[in-house]
Amino acid sequence: MRTELEPASLQRLFLFESLDEGQLAWIAEHADVVDSAAGEDVCREGDPARCFWVLCDGEIAVIRTVRGDEVEVSRSARPGTYGGATEAYVADEDLRYKHTLRACAASRFLALPAREWGAKLREWFPLAMHLVEGLAVGMQRSSTAIGERERLLALGSLSAGLTHELNNPAAAAIRATESLRDRVAGMRHKLAMLASGKLDGDVVAQLVELQEEAVLGVATAPELTAMQTSDAEDELGDWLDEHEVGGAWDLAAVLVAGGLDVEWLGKVERTVPDGTLGAAVRWIAYAVETETLMGEITDATARIGTLVNAARQYSQLDRAPYQASDLRVLLKSTLTMLSRKLEGITLVKEFDPDLPQVPCYPAELNQVWTNIIDNACSAMDGSGTLTIRTRRESDTAVVEIADTGPGIPAEVRPRIFEPFFTTKDVGEGTGLGLDISWRIVVSKHHGDIRVHTSSAGTTFEIRLPLSG
Repeated sequence: MRTELEPASLQRLFLFESLDEGQLAWIAEHADVVDSAAGEDVCREGDPARCFWVLCDGEIAVIRTVRGDEVEVSRSARPGTYGGATEAYVADEDLRYKHTLRACAASRFLALPAREWGAKLREWFPLAMHLVEGLAVGMQRSSTAIGERERLLALGSLSAGLTHELNNPAAAAIRATESLRDRVAGMRHKLAMLASGKLDGDVVAQLVELQEEAVLGVATAPELTAMQTSDAEDELGDWLDEHEVGGAWDLAAVLVAGGLDVEWLGKVERTVPDGTLGAAVRWIAYAVETETLMGEITDATARIGTLVNAARQYSQLDRAPYQASDLRVLLKSTLTMLSRKLEGITLVKEFDPDLPQVPCYPAELNQVWTNIIDNACSAMDGSGTLTIRTRRESDTAVVEIADTGPGIPAEVRPRIFEPFFTTKDVGEGTGLGLDISWRIVVSKHHGDIRVHTSSAGTTFEIRLPLSG
Protein backbone atom coordinates (compact mmCIF):
# COMPACT_ATOMS: atom_id res chain seq x y z
CA MET A 1 0.00 0.00 0.00
CA ARG A 2 1.30 3.44 -0.93
CA THR A 3 2.17 5.68 2.05
CA GLU A 4 0.24 8.94 1.98
CA LEU A 5 2.42 12.00 2.51
CA GLU A 6 1.41 15.23 4.16
CA PRO A 7 2.71 18.21 2.12
CA ALA A 8 3.55 20.10 5.32
CA SER A 9 5.82 17.27 6.52
CA LEU A 10 8.04 17.72 3.47
CA GLN A 11 9.19 21.17 4.60
CA ARG A 12 11.40 19.63 7.28
CA LEU A 13 13.62 18.44 4.44
CA PHE A 14 15.99 21.31 3.61
CA LEU A 15 15.66 20.56 -0.10
CA PHE A 16 11.96 21.46 -0.08
CA GLU A 17 11.81 24.10 2.65
CA SER A 18 11.30 27.03 0.23
CA LEU A 19 8.61 25.42 -1.95
CA ASP A 20 5.05 26.70 -1.94
CA GLU A 21 1.96 24.68 -1.05
CA GLY A 22 1.16 23.71 -4.61
CA GLN A 23 4.66 22.45 -5.24
CA LEU A 24 4.70 20.49 -1.97
CA ALA A 25 1.32 18.98 -2.82
CA TRP A 26 2.65 17.78 -6.21
CA ILE A 27 5.65 16.13 -4.53
CA ALA A 28 3.42 14.48 -1.91
CA GLU A 29 1.18 13.13 -4.66
CA HIS A 30 3.94 11.76 -6.90
CA ALA A 31 6.59 10.59 -4.40
CA ASP A 32 6.80 7.05 -3.08
CA VAL A 33 8.23 6.24 0.35
CA VAL A 34 10.90 3.52 0.13
CA ASP A 35 12.60 1.79 3.06
CA SER A 36 16.10 0.39 2.64
CA ALA A 37 18.06 -1.89 4.96
CA ALA A 38 21.62 -1.13 6.01
CA GLY A 39 24.06 -1.98 3.20
CA GLU A 40 21.37 -2.00 0.52
CA ASP A 41 21.95 -0.10 -2.72
CA VAL A 42 19.19 2.37 -3.42
CA CYS A 43 20.42 2.86 -6.99
CA ARG A 44 23.44 1.60 -8.96
CA GLU A 45 25.87 3.63 -11.06
CA GLY A 46 25.26 3.04 -14.78
CA ASP A 47 21.67 1.82 -14.42
CA PRO A 48 18.85 3.77 -16.13
CA ALA A 49 18.07 6.80 -13.94
CA ARG A 50 14.41 6.26 -13.07
CA CYS A 51 14.11 8.06 -9.71
CA PHE A 52 15.28 11.12 -7.84
CA TRP A 53 15.99 9.97 -4.28
CA VAL A 54 15.65 12.16 -1.16
CA LEU A 55 16.75 10.96 2.28
CA CYS A 56 14.08 11.26 4.97
CA ASP A 57 15.69 9.31 7.81
CA GLY A 58 18.85 7.23 8.21
CA GLU A 59 22.24 7.63 6.57
CA ILE A 60 23.32 7.48 2.95
CA ALA A 61 26.67 7.17 1.12
CA VAL A 62 27.40 8.39 -2.40
CA ILE A 63 29.78 5.98 -4.16
CA ARG A 64 31.62 6.22 -7.48
CA THR A 65 33.48 3.45 -9.28
CA VAL A 66 37.07 4.54 -9.95
CA ARG A 67 39.50 2.22 -11.79
CA GLY A 68 37.33 -0.74 -10.87
CA ASP A 69 37.24 0.15 -7.17
CA GLU A 70 34.33 1.65 -5.26
CA VAL A 71 35.18 5.02 -3.77
CA GLU A 72 32.92 6.69 -1.21
CA VAL A 73 32.56 10.29 -2.33
CA SER A 74 30.40 11.54 0.52
CA ARG A 75 28.18 10.39 3.41
CA SER A 76 25.30 12.19 5.09
CA ALA A 77 22.52 11.64 7.63
CA ARG A 78 20.92 15.04 7.02
CA PRO A 79 17.27 14.79 5.96
CA GLY A 80 16.88 16.23 2.48
CA THR A 81 20.16 14.84 1.15
CA TYR A 82 19.50 13.75 -2.43
CA GLY A 83 20.95 11.68 -5.25
CA GLY A 84 20.07 9.41 -8.15
CA ALA A 85 18.60 11.18 -11.16
CA THR A 86 20.23 14.51 -10.32
CA GLU A 87 20.28 15.51 -14.00
CA ALA A 88 16.60 14.74 -14.59
CA TYR A 89 16.09 18.33 -15.77
CA VAL A 90 18.13 17.49 -18.90
CA ALA A 91 15.91 16.12 -21.65
CA ASP A 92 17.96 13.00 -22.31
CA GLU A 93 16.48 9.74 -23.56
CA ASP A 94 19.33 7.68 -22.07
CA LEU A 95 19.64 9.19 -18.62
CA ARG A 96 21.72 6.99 -16.29
CA TYR A 97 22.76 7.14 -12.67
CA LYS A 98 26.15 8.84 -12.26
CA HIS A 99 26.76 7.25 -8.85
CA THR A 100 25.62 4.54 -6.45
CA LEU A 101 23.53 5.42 -3.38
CA ARG A 102 23.96 2.99 -0.49
CA ALA A 103 22.10 2.98 2.82
CA CYS A 104 24.65 2.97 5.65
CA ALA A 105 21.87 2.26 8.18
CA ALA A 106 18.18 1.44 7.97
CA SER A 107 16.91 4.42 5.97
CA ARG A 108 13.78 5.87 4.44
CA PHE A 109 13.64 7.73 1.12
CA LEU A 110 11.31 9.65 -1.11
CA ALA A 111 11.45 8.36 -4.68
CA LEU A 112 10.31 10.86 -7.31
CA PRO A 113 9.89 9.62 -10.92
CA ALA A 114 12.77 11.15 -12.88
CA ARG A 115 10.87 12.21 -16.02
CA GLU A 116 7.97 13.86 -14.21
CA TRP A 117 10.32 15.46 -11.67
CA GLY A 118 12.51 16.88 -14.42
CA ALA A 119 9.51 18.31 -16.25
CA LYS A 120 8.22 19.96 -13.06
CA LEU A 121 11.61 21.50 -12.31
CA ARG A 122 11.65 23.08 -15.77
CA GLU A 123 8.10 24.33 -15.21
CA TRP A 124 8.68 25.72 -11.70
CA PHE A 125 12.13 27.25 -12.20
CA PRO A 126 12.50 27.94 -15.94
CA LEU A 127 15.30 30.53 -15.71
CA ALA A 128 17.33 28.52 -13.19
CA MET A 129 16.88 25.34 -15.22
CA HIS A 130 18.01 27.09 -18.41
CA LEU A 131 21.15 28.26 -16.62
CA VAL A 132 21.92 24.90 -14.98
CA GLU A 133 21.15 22.91 -18.12
CA GLY A 134 23.30 25.30 -20.14
CA LEU A 135 26.15 24.80 -17.70
CA ALA A 136 25.86 21.00 -17.83
CA VAL A 137 25.51 20.78 -21.60
CA GLY A 138 28.19 23.42 -22.10
CA MET A 139 30.66 21.47 -20.00
CA GLN A 140 29.86 18.32 -21.95
CA ARG A 141 30.32 20.05 -25.30
CA SER A 142 33.50 21.71 -24.08
CA SER A 143 34.85 18.32 -23.04
CA THR A 144 33.97 16.87 -26.44
CA ALA A 145 35.53 19.79 -28.34
CA ILE A 146 38.73 19.75 -26.32
CA GLY A 147 38.84 15.96 -26.63
CA GLU A 148 38.75 16.32 -30.40
CA ARG A 149 41.50 18.92 -30.20
CA GLU A 150 43.54 16.55 -28.03
CA ARG A 151 43.21 13.89 -30.72
CA LEU A 152 44.20 16.37 -33.44
CA LEU A 153 47.26 17.45 -31.46
CA ALA A 154 48.23 13.82 -30.92
CA LEU A 155 47.70 13.16 -34.62
CA GLY A 156 49.87 16.15 -35.53
CA SER A 157 52.63 14.93 -33.23
CA LEU A 158 52.42 11.42 -34.65
CA SER A 159 52.38 12.76 -38.22
CA ALA A 160 55.52 14.80 -37.54
CA GLY A 161 57.21 11.75 -36.08
CA LEU A 162 56.11 9.56 -38.98
CA THR A 163 57.34 12.12 -41.51
CA HIS A 164 60.70 12.21 -39.75
CA GLU A 165 60.91 8.42 -39.72
CA LEU A 166 59.95 8.17 -43.40
CA ASN A 167 62.45 10.86 -44.37
CA ASN A 168 65.45 8.88 -43.10
CA PRO A 169 65.00 5.71 -45.21
CA ALA A 170 63.76 7.76 -48.18
CA ALA A 171 66.91 9.91 -48.08
CA ALA A 172 69.05 6.78 -47.70
CA ALA A 173 67.39 5.21 -50.73
CA ILE A 174 67.96 8.37 -52.81
CA ARG A 175 71.63 8.56 -51.81
CA ALA A 176 72.16 4.87 -52.55
CA THR A 177 70.44 5.19 -55.94
CA GLU A 178 72.66 8.12 -56.96
CA SER A 179 75.79 6.21 -55.90
CA LEU A 180 74.54 3.09 -57.65
CA ARG A 181 74.21 4.97 -60.93
CA ASP A 182 77.87 6.05 -60.73
CA ARG A 183 79.06 2.55 -59.83
CA VAL A 184 77.16 0.90 -62.66
CA ALA A 185 78.64 3.40 -65.10
CA GLY A 186 82.13 2.67 -63.75
CA MET A 187 81.52 -1.06 -64.05
CA ARG A 188 80.55 -0.68 -67.71
CA HIS A 189 83.66 1.38 -68.36
CA LYS A 190 85.98 -1.15 -66.70
CA LEU A 191 84.30 -4.02 -68.50
CA ALA A 192 85.01 -2.28 -71.81
CA MET A 193 88.68 -1.95 -70.81
CA LEU A 194 88.87 -5.61 -69.78
CA ALA A 195 87.29 -6.72 -73.05
CA SER A 196 89.46 -4.46 -75.28
CA GLY A 197 91.51 -7.43 -76.45
CA LYS A 198 94.03 -7.88 -73.64
CA LEU A 199 92.02 -10.73 -72.09
CA ASP A 200 90.96 -13.90 -73.84
CA GLY A 201 87.53 -15.46 -73.33
CA ASP A 202 88.64 -17.99 -70.70
CA VAL A 203 90.13 -15.26 -68.49
CA VAL A 204 86.97 -13.11 -68.76
CA ALA A 205 84.86 -16.13 -67.84
CA GLN A 206 87.04 -16.79 -64.79
CA LEU A 207 86.80 -13.12 -63.77
CA VAL A 208 83.00 -13.26 -64.06
CA GLU A 209 82.99 -16.30 -61.77
CA LEU A 210 85.19 -14.44 -59.27
CA GLN A 211 82.87 -11.45 -59.50
CA GLU A 212 79.84 -13.64 -58.78
CA GLU A 213 81.68 -15.19 -55.85
CA ALA A 214 82.46 -11.74 -54.47
CA VAL A 215 78.85 -10.58 -54.88
CA LEU A 216 77.49 -13.65 -53.11
CA GLY A 217 79.96 -13.07 -50.29
CA VAL A 218 78.51 -9.61 -49.56
CA ALA A 219 75.40 -11.10 -47.93
CA THR A 220 77.45 -13.42 -45.71
CA ALA A 221 80.30 -11.02 -44.90
CA PRO A 222 81.19 -11.30 -41.18
CA GLU A 223 80.47 -8.44 -38.81
CA LEU A 224 83.82 -6.90 -37.86
CA THR A 225 84.65 -4.65 -34.95
CA ALA A 226 86.09 -1.20 -35.67
CA MET A 227 89.59 -2.48 -34.82
CA GLN A 228 89.21 -5.58 -37.00
CA THR A 229 87.94 -3.47 -39.90
CA SER A 230 90.85 -1.04 -39.59
CA ASP A 231 93.42 -3.88 -39.54
CA ALA A 232 91.81 -5.62 -42.54
CA GLU A 233 91.76 -2.37 -44.55
CA ASP A 234 95.43 -1.70 -43.71
CA GLU A 235 96.39 -5.18 -44.89
CA LEU A 236 94.44 -4.90 -48.14
CA GLY A 237 95.64 -1.37 -48.79
CA ASP A 238 99.27 -2.40 -48.38
CA TRP A 239 98.77 -5.36 -50.74
CA LEU A 240 97.13 -3.15 -53.40
CA ASP A 241 99.92 -0.55 -53.04
CA GLU A 242 102.56 -3.21 -53.50
CA HIS A 243 100.83 -4.33 -56.69
CA GLU A 244 100.58 -0.74 -57.94
CA VAL A 245 96.78 -0.62 -57.96
CA GLY A 246 95.56 2.99 -57.99
CA GLY A 247 93.20 4.24 -55.27
CA ALA A 248 94.27 1.37 -53.04
CA TRP A 249 92.82 2.72 -49.79
CA ASP A 250 89.40 3.56 -51.26
CA LEU A 251 89.23 0.09 -52.82
CA ALA A 252 90.33 -1.54 -49.55
CA ALA A 253 87.31 -0.15 -47.64
CA VAL A 254 84.89 -1.46 -50.29
CA LEU A 255 86.49 -4.91 -50.51
CA VAL A 256 86.66 -5.39 -46.73
CA ALA A 257 82.98 -4.42 -46.43
CA GLY A 258 82.27 -7.18 -48.96
CA GLY A 259 84.17 -9.75 -46.88
CA LEU A 260 87.18 -10.02 -49.26
CA ASP A 261 90.77 -10.39 -48.09
CA VAL A 262 94.35 -10.63 -49.42
CA GLU A 263 94.07 -14.37 -50.02
CA TRP A 264 91.03 -13.89 -52.23
CA LEU A 265 92.73 -11.09 -54.19
CA GLY A 266 95.60 -13.52 -54.83
CA LYS A 267 93.17 -15.59 -56.93
CA VAL A 268 92.42 -12.54 -59.06
CA GLU A 269 96.14 -11.86 -59.51
CA ARG A 270 96.74 -15.44 -60.69
CA THR A 271 93.83 -15.21 -63.15
CA VAL A 272 94.62 -12.02 -65.09
CA PRO A 273 97.70 -11.18 -67.19
CA ASP A 274 100.23 -8.54 -66.18
CA GLY A 275 99.06 -4.95 -66.42
CA THR A 276 95.36 -5.71 -65.95
CA LEU A 277 95.20 -6.41 -62.21
CA GLY A 278 94.13 -2.85 -61.31
CA ALA A 279 91.24 -2.83 -63.81
CA ALA A 280 90.12 -6.31 -62.73
CA VAL A 281 90.15 -5.45 -59.02
CA ARG A 282 88.30 -2.19 -59.61
CA TRP A 283 85.71 -3.99 -61.78
CA ILE A 284 85.09 -6.49 -58.98
CA ALA A 285 85.01 -3.68 -56.40
CA TYR A 286 82.30 -1.93 -58.44
CA ALA A 287 80.26 -5.14 -58.39
CA VAL A 288 80.71 -5.49 -54.61
CA GLU A 289 79.75 -1.87 -53.97
CA THR A 290 76.78 -2.15 -56.33
CA GLU A 291 75.49 -5.16 -54.36
CA THR A 292 76.00 -3.29 -51.09
CA LEU A 293 74.07 -0.25 -52.39
CA MET A 294 71.22 -2.42 -53.63
CA GLY A 295 71.07 -3.96 -50.16
CA GLU A 296 70.80 -0.46 -48.68
CA ILE A 297 67.98 0.40 -51.08
CA THR A 298 66.17 -2.80 -50.17
CA ASP A 299 66.51 -2.07 -46.46
CA ALA A 300 65.37 1.54 -46.89
CA THR A 301 62.29 0.66 -48.95
CA ALA A 302 61.43 -2.18 -46.57
CA ARG A 303 61.63 0.32 -43.71
CA ILE A 304 59.27 2.66 -45.56
CA GLY A 305 56.87 -0.22 -46.16
CA THR A 306 57.01 -1.13 -42.46
CA LEU A 307 56.23 2.44 -41.42
CA VAL A 308 53.34 2.75 -43.87
CA ASN A 309 51.93 -0.57 -42.69
CA ALA A 310 52.28 0.55 -39.06
CA ALA A 311 50.46 3.80 -39.84
CA ARG A 312 47.66 1.88 -41.55
CA GLN A 313 47.46 -0.55 -38.63
CA TYR A 314 47.45 2.35 -36.17
CA SER A 315 44.72 4.32 -37.92
CA GLN A 316 42.63 1.22 -38.82
CA LEU A 317 41.23 3.23 -41.74
CA ASP A 318 40.75 0.18 -43.95
CA ARG A 319 39.24 -2.03 -41.25
CA ALA A 320 35.91 -2.47 -39.54
CA PRO A 321 35.57 -0.30 -36.40
CA TYR A 322 34.73 -3.30 -34.18
CA GLN A 323 36.57 -6.54 -34.76
CA ALA A 324 38.70 -9.24 -33.18
CA SER A 325 42.26 -7.88 -33.03
CA ASP A 326 45.69 -9.01 -31.91
CA LEU A 327 46.71 -6.63 -29.11
CA ARG A 328 50.40 -7.30 -29.80
CA VAL A 329 50.03 -6.00 -33.37
CA LEU A 330 48.22 -2.88 -32.13
CA LEU A 331 50.94 -2.22 -29.53
CA LYS A 332 53.74 -2.69 -32.07
CA SER A 333 52.11 -0.26 -34.51
CA THR A 334 51.74 2.33 -31.74
CA LEU A 335 55.39 1.91 -30.71
CA THR A 336 56.42 2.43 -34.34
CA MET A 337 54.39 5.64 -34.50
CA LEU A 338 55.95 6.86 -31.24
CA SER A 339 59.52 5.85 -32.09
CA ARG A 340 60.80 9.44 -31.93
CA LYS A 341 59.49 9.87 -28.37
CA LEU A 342 61.19 6.61 -27.42
CA GLU A 343 64.67 7.79 -28.42
CA GLY A 344 66.99 7.34 -25.44
CA ILE A 345 64.52 5.05 -23.65
CA THR A 346 65.15 1.32 -23.28
CA LEU A 347 62.16 -0.61 -24.61
CA VAL A 348 61.32 -4.06 -23.20
CA LYS A 349 58.54 -6.09 -24.85
CA GLU A 350 57.21 -9.18 -23.08
CA PHE A 351 54.33 -10.33 -25.28
CA ASP A 352 52.45 -13.54 -24.53
CA PRO A 353 52.57 -15.53 -27.82
CA ASP A 354 49.40 -17.42 -26.87
CA LEU A 355 47.24 -14.37 -26.12
CA PRO A 356 44.03 -14.77 -28.17
CA GLN A 357 42.50 -12.00 -30.24
CA VAL A 358 40.27 -9.54 -28.40
CA PRO A 359 36.95 -8.18 -29.75
CA CYS A 360 37.48 -4.42 -29.64
CA TYR A 361 37.62 -1.06 -31.37
CA PRO A 362 41.30 -1.28 -32.40
CA ALA A 363 41.73 2.36 -33.49
CA GLU A 364 40.46 3.55 -30.11
CA LEU A 365 42.67 1.13 -28.18
CA ASN A 366 45.63 2.54 -30.13
CA GLN A 367 44.61 5.92 -28.72
CA VAL A 368 44.76 4.41 -25.21
CA TRP A 369 48.27 3.00 -25.77
CA THR A 370 49.36 6.36 -27.24
CA ASN A 371 48.12 8.38 -24.27
CA ILE A 372 49.67 6.12 -21.64
CA ILE A 373 53.02 5.62 -23.44
CA ASP A 374 53.27 9.36 -24.12
CA ASN A 375 52.74 10.07 -20.41
CA ALA A 376 55.35 7.43 -19.52
CA CYS A 377 57.91 9.04 -21.84
CA SER A 378 57.21 12.43 -20.28
CA ALA A 379 57.58 10.99 -16.77
CA MET A 380 60.98 9.48 -17.64
CA ASP A 381 62.14 12.69 -19.34
CA GLY A 382 63.89 10.90 -22.21
CA SER A 383 65.76 8.21 -20.26
CA GLY A 384 64.68 5.08 -18.44
CA THR A 385 63.02 1.77 -19.24
CA LEU A 386 59.58 1.29 -20.75
CA THR A 387 58.23 -2.24 -20.31
CA ILE A 388 55.15 -3.48 -22.14
CA ARG A 389 53.67 -6.87 -21.24
CA THR A 390 50.65 -8.82 -22.39
CA ARG A 391 49.14 -11.84 -20.70
CA ARG A 392 45.90 -13.69 -20.19
CA GLU A 393 44.09 -14.02 -16.88
CA SER A 394 41.07 -16.32 -17.11
CA ASP A 395 38.66 -14.60 -19.55
CA THR A 396 40.57 -11.29 -19.54
CA ALA A 397 43.42 -9.94 -21.67
CA VAL A 398 45.84 -7.82 -19.64
CA VAL A 399 48.22 -5.18 -21.01
CA GLU A 400 50.78 -3.64 -18.66
CA ILE A 401 52.67 -0.46 -19.54
CA ALA A 402 55.35 0.26 -16.94
CA ASP A 403 57.87 3.10 -16.71
CA THR A 404 60.79 3.83 -14.39
CA GLY A 405 59.81 7.43 -13.74
CA PRO A 406 59.43 9.04 -10.31
CA GLY A 407 55.88 7.74 -9.82
CA ILE A 408 52.60 9.59 -9.32
CA PRO A 409 52.42 11.69 -6.13
CA ALA A 410 49.85 10.47 -3.60
CA GLU A 411 47.93 13.75 -3.74
CA VAL A 412 47.64 13.55 -7.53
CA ARG A 413 46.77 9.88 -8.00
CA PRO A 414 43.02 10.12 -7.14
CA ARG A 415 42.56 12.79 -9.84
CA ILE A 416 44.50 11.41 -12.82
CA PHE A 417 41.35 10.26 -14.63
CA GLU A 418 39.47 13.51 -14.05
CA PRO A 419 38.67 15.54 -17.20
CA PHE A 420 40.99 18.55 -17.67
CA PHE A 421 43.30 17.56 -14.78
CA THR A 422 46.95 17.63 -15.84
CA THR A 423 50.35 17.96 -14.18
CA LYS A 424 52.03 19.10 -17.39
CA ASP A 425 53.09 22.68 -18.02
CA VAL A 426 50.72 25.09 -19.71
CA GLY A 427 50.42 24.25 -23.40
CA GLU A 428 51.74 20.70 -23.02
CA GLY A 429 48.53 18.90 -22.14
CA THR A 430 44.78 19.37 -21.88
CA GLY A 431 44.21 16.80 -19.17
CA LEU A 432 41.97 14.68 -21.37
CA GLY A 433 44.37 11.89 -22.36
CA LEU A 434 43.67 9.60 -19.40
CA ASP A 435 40.03 10.67 -19.24
CA ILE A 436 39.63 9.56 -22.86
CA SER A 437 41.52 6.34 -22.13
CA TRP A 438 39.27 5.63 -19.17
CA ARG A 439 36.11 6.13 -21.22
CA ILE A 440 37.41 3.96 -24.09
CA VAL A 441 38.47 1.05 -21.87
CA VAL A 442 35.79 1.14 -19.16
CA SER A 443 32.72 2.64 -20.82
CA LYS A 444 33.15 1.36 -24.36
CA HIS A 445 34.93 -1.97 -23.84
CA HIS A 446 33.59 -2.77 -20.34
CA GLY A 447 37.16 -3.30 -19.19
CA ASP A 448 39.21 -1.74 -16.43
CA ILE A 449 42.31 0.43 -15.92
CA ARG A 450 44.35 0.02 -12.75
CA VAL A 451 47.35 2.03 -11.65
CA HIS A 452 50.23 0.87 -9.45
CA THR A 453 52.76 3.55 -8.59
CA SER A 454 55.73 4.12 -6.31
CA SER A 455 58.97 6.08 -6.35
CA ALA A 456 60.41 3.31 -8.57
CA GLY A 457 57.91 3.91 -11.38
CA THR A 458 54.32 3.55 -12.51
CA THR A 459 52.45 0.66 -14.11
CA PHE A 460 49.14 1.05 -15.93
CA GLU A 461 47.22 -2.21 -16.15
CA ILE A 462 44.57 -2.34 -18.87
CA ARG A 463 42.15 -5.26 -18.64
CA LEU A 464 39.87 -6.17 -21.55
CA PRO A 465 37.25 -8.94 -21.64
CA LEU A 466 38.00 -11.68 -24.18
CA SER A 467 34.31 -12.25 -24.68
CA GLY A 468 33.74 -8.77 -26.08
